[in-house]
Amino acid sequence: MKKYSYIIIDDDSESILKTKTIADGFSELAFVGSAMHYEEALNLVFEHKPSIIFLEIAPEDLASNLSLSFISELYRYLLVIPKIIITTSKKELAFDAIQYGVFDFVLKPILQVDLLKILLRLDKYTMTELKNEISALVPPLQTVQIADKPLILCIKSYGDYRYINAADICYFQADNNSTDIYLSSGEMITAFKTLKHFEFVLMHPFVRIHNSYIINKNYISRIHNGHSVCYIKNSSKKIPFSKTYKSNVDSIISDFSAGNYLEL
Repeated sequence: MKKYSYIIIDDDSESILKTKTIADGFSELAFVGSAMHYEEALNLVFEHKPSIIFLEIAPEDLASNLSLSFISELYRYLLVIPKIIITTSKKELAFDAIQYGVFDFVLKPILQVDLLKILLRLDKYTMTELKNEISALVPPLQTVQIADKPLILCIKSYGDYRYINAADICYFQADNNSTDIYLSSGEMITAFKTLKHFEFVLMHPFVRIHNSYIINKNYISRIHNGHSVCYIKNSSKKIPFSKTYKSNVDSIISDFSAGNYLEL
């Protein structure tokens, strides 16, 4: 019985064939298709929404544009992200891949035992998700009460649990493999997670506007396109935004104008 559909994204046709040959030996896996270039791969994922993606992130053909940024693009458009299995010959990329929340990292060539381990983990993960869904079945009134509660972030460090109301956060600033969290009170707290991690787990009103910054839209008092900066309310702090994330800034401007808004 086929339980998991999959696609293979790799710039090497021979590598695609090897991976598919191994996967064909497992009745649980259903091959959907393969792609060798970034745009082709995105279209394939959006069309078929597979359970699993085998992804090469260090291609020989640089024109393929395959990299970890492909995962970021999936988060922009999909509510449910396929399980990403990184397949590459460069083991030094494992740490970076983990920061993107990939399901597994496998060195090429993929072996039968590698896929067996992945499938066992998937089965275990799926069963855990099912148990969590059953546990989450509560009366409607209780669900509403939980949903109305403000989001609390717990920053853990060596047994120290620091609780922060998400609504009090002005912005996040990257600091190598940690992130500095700046609060409306002027206090700064360091979390030992990457900025990419926070980008994935947080939604509106938090918006990525720079490689080093995520900003809380509710604390923006001014946006200066000419200088490429956002100003923070009740502060002299100016947060830069980059061309890469200019579309996110445009969305913020659009959100403001869609509310109770008067432009003079």
